[in-house]
Amino acid sequence: MNPLSTCPLDSLGKHTRQHARFLATACELAYLSPDEAAEQFRRQLGLTGIMVSVDNTQAFVGESDAAIVVAFRGSQSPTSIDGVKDWLLTNARNFLVVPEGRIGTDFAAAGVGARFHRGFMEALAEIWASLYDRVDDVFGQKERPVWVTGHSLGGALALLCAWRMHRHFIPIHQVVTFGAPMIGNQAAADAFAREFPNQIFRYVDAGDLVPKLPMMSLLSNDYNHCQTEVLVGKSTLVKAAEVIANAATSGATAAGIDSVLDPAVADAIWNELSKGMPSHLMNNYLSRLTDGEIA
Repeated sequence: MNPLSTCPLDSLGKHTRQHARFLATACELAYLSPDEAAEQFRRQLGLTGIMVSVDNTQAFVGESDAAIVVAFRGSQSPTSIDGVKDWLLTNARNFLVVPEGRIGTDFAAAGVGARFHRGFMEALAEIWASLYDRVDDVFGQKERPVWVTGHSLGGALALLCAWRMHRHFIPIHQVVTFGAPMIGNQAAADAFAREFPNQIFRYVDAGDLVPKLPMMSLLSNDYNHCQTEVLVGKSTLVKAAEVIANAATSGATAAGIDSVLDPAVADAIWNELSKGMPSHLMNNYLSRLTDGEIA
């Protein structure tokens, strides 16, 4: 069967499970090596293209007659997110900033109150020139709907990339993420709602803790999510917020409850997050969508 003839991205109507399943497959394939990814994107999805990689940030840019897809890889190892603990917990307060420099210019339209995760911005800045050149080239050859997707930290980068592409006159059709953390504060989320009305779909497994992060303190959190959330998984699964609350209670100190996360609290939350890793993995999201487990 020719995958190009069955690609659901030629349907530009309402977001569907078929769209999500196609893009979830793209996210899973983005974890492969560049050569293997190119082969599997062609075989499984009918998309030809290349992997754009700078340092630890990686995205596959694929195209067909119907669409252009930018799929961001998450953390370097798909079975572990050790190494990003500081991004999501320990340094969450220091990482919520007003972007500066060239990337700051692109995000100025979000408004004076918008704050974004510095680590995610820095990762996007590293890959931006090569990634934008590739997308601009294929879009210039033939204008087609551009879909941006990503898993885990790749989902955060997908959102920020979509904003920046839009500011550089590449229209974005939809942004679809899986298990993505929050990228900024409420003002930032409001800006995305204005720029991309009904175009953002965040798939979240009921047992995945990563979408509840970054976390700044136990009493309040300036980070907030872009909408729309699509919950997958069985309702009997332990909710991520409950796991975090239980972990925080077991590891909390008075200082941790009153102010910024105490290291003991952060460790307790991270330990619980690690136990729930199967819910966060990309193959879990893909199987949920294949089985039709959408709340």
